[in-house]
Amino acid sequence: MRLLIKVFSLIFLLATAAVGGAWWWANQPLSLRNSPLDFRIVAGSSLRSAIGQMQEAGVDVQPTLLALLARVNKAETGIKAGSYSINQGVTPLQLLEKLTQGQVTMGQMTLVEGWTFKQWRAKLDNHPDLIHETRGLTEAEIIDRLGLQAARLDGWLFSDTYLFDKQSSDLELLARALRSMQGKVASEWAGRAEGLPYKTPHDALVMASIVEKETGREADRTLVAAVFVNRLRKGMLLQTDPTVIYGLGDAFDGNLRKRDLQTDTPYNTYKRPGLPPTPIAMPGLASLRAALHPAASEALYFVARGDGSSEFSRTLDEHNRAVNKFQRGGK
Repeated sequence: MRLLIKVFSLIFLLATAAVGGAWWWANQPLSLRNSPLDFRIVAGSSLRSAIGQMQEAGVDVQPTLLALLARVNKAETGIKAGSYSINQGVTPLQLLEKLTQGQVTMGQMTLVEGWTFKQWRAKLDNHPDLIHETRGLTEAEIIDRLGLQAARLDGWLFSDTYLFDKQSSDLELLARALRSMQGKVASEWAGRAEGLPYKTPHDALVMASIVEKETGREADRTLVAAVFVNRLRKGMLLQTDPTVIYGLGDAFDGNLRKRDLQTDTPYNTYKRPGLPPTPIAMPGLASLRAALHPAASEALYFVARGDGSSEFSRTLDEHNRAVNKFQRGGK
């Protein structure tokens, strides 16, 4: 009997020592290859797989002990996928807590209103936190992968500041921007003003892109939209420089000349009636709303005043006087 008691006592002491040792280990700093150290846990990973991914990234962790710690804390199936960043001094217990709470690190990118897809793509390609799946693809191939029925991506991606899981795909980010714009176009189109000269939501998106490029001051946005809507209703040429510039593409050197206005392209609204075939930039929500809710105005012309605002006119004579005053220094 005494022997049995001694055996149980020894087992108890060993178990206590083991638990104490494990607890001591759980609160000791882990060795990291570098600090801060970034790693990614792939979606659907088991605990063992996640530990392997961390080890491969440079976290010196004991798989058996971390698995035991997770089991004790009932966290074996609670590991969250995503990108993580840890610093020197992190303990196994803190690491496990970070993984189970999903304390992921996020990348960020602001995609700017008024930019073209070419400008957006340059920014995407240079972002260090994205996997560049679209690099080397043509715009047509990207459109196909996004499942969009369109000739170009310009206009179809919503300008916003996007947060994303580090090392996620640039194609995923573009898909989010596309879904966001499609949702906003559908919603705004459903509540549009009556009597607008658009046949489809795409027409409104084209107009919104023109308004985006032509608006210098927020207060003028719906008036700018009104000018172009009025011109469409009357069958007048839109005569907007940004569409001409877009049609010139890489041939535009920053200086719009008379010969450029006389060069016929599908986007030259000085020569071709109606809207251009596609949007010319990424419009913001304000421009989309302005295109669908233009100001109640009879204006057919506007000219920049030189301070970011515009002077609006109903007649060509009024417009010519405004041009003389604000652009030619006349009185």
